[in-house]
Amino acid sequence: MSAQPQPHSLAHLERQPEHENEPDRGSLVEVEHDAYGTPGVVRLTLNRPAVFNALSEALLDELHARLAALEQSDARVVVLAGAGRAFCAGHDLKEMRAAPSLDYYQRLFARCTKTMLAIRRLPQPVIARVHGIATAAGCQLVAMCDLAVAADTARFATSGVNVGLFCATPSVALSRNVSPKAALDMLLTGEFIDALAAKQQGLVNRVAPLDGLDAEIAALAASICAKPRDAVSVGKSLFYRQLEMGVEAAYQLAGQTMACNMMMDSALEGVQAFVDKRPPDWRR
Repeated sequence: MSAQPQPHSLAHLERQPEHENEPDRGSLVEVEHDAYGTPGVVRLTLNRPAVFNALSEALLDELHARLAALEQSDARVVVLAGAGRAFCAGHDLKEMRAAPSLDYYQRLFARCTKTMLAIRRLPQPVIARVHGIATAAGCQLVAMCDLAVAADTARFATSGVNVGLFCATPSVALSRNVSPKAALDMLLTGEFIDALAAKQQGLVNRVAPLDGLDAEIAALAASICAKPRDAVSVGKSLFYRQLEMGVEAAYQLAGQTMACNMMMDSALEGVQAFVDKRPPDWRR
């Protein structure tokens, strides 16, 4: 492959190899259990490195299936990563332009939305591991994850406008992570921001050197795994539901959720351990 992706355009997508020349790498989404040596951490890796992990229909379907399979599993934390040099370069433009029709595009974006919402609906927290570029629907993917850790080499853009396609669906996730003006700056210019800017604007939680990225993610995942599974699951669901409500309804839902949470064995043990001045034993 030739030059590195340029930060002002989608030219890197046009330099991708043709699909028929992609090597056969097996699964489009690789699964690793007990990742980082921590039981309960599952790592899903987008596996189309030759085309910067572009979201083909097949990749979207496989990612959705992998997420659905985790919903009722023993997984505690999910890490979403990308193989090769990029995290994800967004939709597969070559596939998109092969048979253009309104019906096809409506079905494609509905399929993408279904996969994005599957991340939000998982009971487990999902951490985006961003080591390279995340553009358009790839940036959307980062924004839809509950947490994101980026290498200092990572770059982010909603660059569809550079080819005449406003990143409408990515704007939904982006505008729920960063301020409206910061979101519109990215959406209207298509320009890249670096990892530090992404952190300052709220798109990612943490930034680490590339060679320390996995250690940072491992520490974050281990911290979450050390907490009671039911409290984490209830908390994630409540957090997103209350965001879409008015403040009074949000407080009503939060109060009811907290009361029910307090009746769970993990909370009863945790509070009693605090009173007894001892570490909690979540196995009780």
